Amino acid sequence: MNRPLRLSQLPLNALHAFEASARHLSFTRAGLELRVTQAAVSQQVKRLEASLGARLFIRLPRGLALTDEGQALLPAIERAFRGISETLERFRDGRFNDVITVGVVGTFATGWLMPRLARFTRMHPRIDVRLRTNNNRVDLAGEGLDCAVRFGDGAWHATDAERLFEAPLTPLCAPALAGKLRKPADLRRQTLLRSYRPEEWACWFEATGSAAPRKQGPMFDSSVAMAEAAARGLGVALLPAMMFGEDLKRKRLVRPFKAEVALGAYWLTSLHSKRPSVAMETFRTWLLAEAASVRPGSGKIGPDRVSSRP
Repeated sequence: MNRPLRLSQLPLNALHAFEASARHLSFTRAGLELRVTQAAVSQQVKRLEASLGARLFIRLPRGLALTDEGQALLPAIERAFRGISETLERFRDGRFNDVITVGVVGTFATGWLMPRLARFTRMHPRIDVRLRTNNNRVDLAGEGLDCAVRFGDGAWHATDAERLFEAPLTPLCAPALAGKLRKPADLRRQTLLRSYRPEEWACWFEATGSAAPRKQGPMFDSSVAMAEAAARGLGVALLPAMMFGEDLKRKRLVRPFKAEVALGAYWLTSLHSKRPSVAMETFRTWLLAEAASVRPGSGKIGPDRVSSRP
């Protein structure tokens, strides 16, 4: 009975030759990539096939085609080489750099995190932060995220959530449109831009003691896109003003009313089943400290924590 092959029994150069040939479906193009001759690539693949006791390619008049065995082997080889490559990239100046992958709702990324991220990089030059922006819909496990900043009530399935700060919503619009707004009732004659949380406008009108109009406007899945639409005069957006400080400073957007309504907060979330790395703990400590500095009357580092168990 044949024993299973061990990785140590397979020649590394032959695995490289197979992977390149499978991507190009050509020994010639694989040879150009690997800087060896077509014959050398062909010989390496034959050597691998002999070790496995299986054909990996069908040789065609023009190019190659993978056999069933070749198709089964290729994904594993690609994952292995990709993992090695990603790890090698993390070595810099003779030292290993840690990596943290963070999912961030787009509004928070552009309006709050980006202006502060350089400070974290200066403090922790050996930690590479990789950001993936989203519209608040995120799959921590499926997307390979270490943690994610999200907006809501902190109750997400199978996650631990630590409250950063509230971001109250208030109407924002272009300066020309703001001149037409003296009281909340004036919004009845305007287009109200909406997010995918349709109850927000009703809550704001309720907070002002006014009845919400039935008139509805376009719906957006991105607050950043909605703010751009408002700046271009397409309507009035209900947005967290603190996330659009630069637009307000430059008067691309204007805040016509002081009234605001808090319908949630930004939270730092992670899977409670995921053991935190040093990079995760470092980023968490820094982010919570930064968040504490913007919360009115708060001097604490550790905000409220919510754990949503399955």
